[in-house]
Amino acid sequence: MDTVSFVNMADGSREEYEFLHREWKANMDGQAARNALEMLGKLKGPTLGYKIDRYQHSLQSATRALRAEESEEMVVAALLHDVGDLLAPENHSALAAAILEPYVSERTHWIVKHHGIFQGYYYFHHLGGDRDARERYRGHPHFEACAAFCERYDQNCFDPDYDTAPLETFVEMVERVFARPPYAASGQAT
Repeated sequence: MDTVSFVNMADGSREEYEFLHREWKANMDGQAARNALEMLGKLKGPTLGYKIDRYQHSLQSATRALRAEESEEMVVAALLHDVGDLLAPENHSALAAAILEPYVSERTHWIVKHHGIFQGYYYFHHLGGDRDARERYRGHPHFEACAAFCERYDQNCFDPDYDTAPLETFVEMVERVFARPPYAASGQAT
């Protein structure tokens, strides 16, 4: 079979869907990690007023997490926490978390998803916002972990003189994390 016979999904047969699943697996295995790294690469460029660009910020975040002996999953989360900036600048945290969600723990997913509001502790008040907006999550089991992530691996990762590791340091980690079986059955074909 080269293609399915249907044009409406409701008309597909079991054999056709098994064929499509094989095709999908053959073409998608390893692609998520490559796509995530490609998205990261698109953060190279304008510094947007910072001393370094978002790509270097991401590498610095991951380098700090690695040197603090965080889990490989957390190092990858630190590396990719801002990949949503280009497509979803107003909710980049949610986009980055959605990309990571099938491959990381609920804790890591929650940290990445909420890091934007927690990061606001360092600057929202300078723009007329509420620096304590994160307090609405006080009492959540991952509150302290998210606050620590922002303190250790985000707000302090804009230093042009920091000895940041190159991307090559992290590529195999990203590949391993994205090669994991999904944490929870989502009902989606994998």
